Amino acid sequence: MNSPFGTIVSSNITPDKRHGIGNYSYDDFARALRKGVAPGGKRLYPAMPYPAFAKITDDDMRALYAYMMQGVPPVSSVPPPTRVPFPFNQRWALGIWNWFFAPSGAYKLRADRDAEWNRGAYLVQSLGHCGSCHTPRGAGYQERGYDESSKHYLAGGINDNWYAPNLRADPGSGLGRVGRDEIASFLRTGHGGGMVTFGSMVQTVEDSLQYLNDDDLRAIAAYLKCLPAAGTADGRFDPPRTDRAAPALKTRAPDVPPVTGAAVYASFCAECHRPQGEGVADAFPRLAGNPSVISEDTTSLIRLLVEGGNSPATRHGPPRQAMPAFAETLTDVQIAQVLTYVRASWGNDARPVTTNDVSSLRSKLHK
Repeated sequence: MNSPFGTIVSSNITPDKRHGIGNYSYDDFARALRKGVAPGGKRLYPAMPYPAFAKITDDDMRALYAYMMQGVPPVSSVPPPTRVPFPFNQRWALGIWNWFFAPSGAYKLRADRDAEWNRGAYLVQSLGHCGSCHTPRGAGYQERGYDESSKHYLAGGINDNWYAPNLRADPGSGLGRVGRDEIASFLRTGHGGGMVTFGSMVQTVEDSLQYLNDDDLRAIAAYLKCLPAAGTADGRFDPPRTDRAAPALKTRAPDVPPVTGAAVYASFCAECHRPQGEGVADAFPRLAGNPSVISEDTTSLIRLLVEGGNSPATRHGPPRQAMPAFAETLTDVQIAQVLTYVRASWGNDARPVTTNDVSSLRSKLHK
């Protein structure tokens, strides 16, 4: 995993007795997940989301231990060691980090909320560890909130050069215009409300979320829909009306007219995303009003055009679709122009994308 402090390599957690966790007792296992401390006192980097796993109930922790020891085949494999520069290689200092930043204690039911809400909150905050990606980080690389008591919780964050979107009720980049059923569908299939998952979320849907039962999907959706807007700066969406003339393209930088990207869009994007950005159901995401499109942070939009991507392949969802990479096809200027056009068309109103935005991210991606 990439981090601002260097690359962190995950460990072997199969029940192999020599190179994995086969010799862990239940207490060893629970301490590693809840406290981030492995047998022998080795402290784990919080890339392993023990601040979230601290909230796992005893029953679920024992079920996890039984599964890891009995349901996972042992693999005799030794990952390379994590090597990060001084002072971040001083693992003893993580004890201080934990004291300042890591919560403790299992999830506590809120008496003022119903069972469905509590189930959703538990899954999102603990086993789902959604905040690991979707919550912005502070100066100590800690999540700026671990539950709904913080306005920063799930308000969107950058992780490994992807922007994990705002999951709160903001009407622009958040879930304010997305219904519960659409959220549940998105979690199960990667498709919902005209949106399609991308980046590292594709693997999350394929390997994890698609296996949730209907009750848990609805509970997560119910919890997320109850999170108030964070009030983050982002774009707006004003759906075009059929009873009036189409609005002129809008932009927050008049010297960068978005219409200059129209030709690029027509040549490379419209076939899949359609001329008015309406997308194709169960295949290609809509761009008109898509929260990820009008988000203030454009990291993921730029990365998708540079690297391409694909939708998830799931048991209940539509077939996988791929988006080509344009790193060798479009220049930085063209990528900036077409994204600015998309973010200012069909009722979208978001800040323009600059050539510097594109070149900076391509440099990070070495593309």
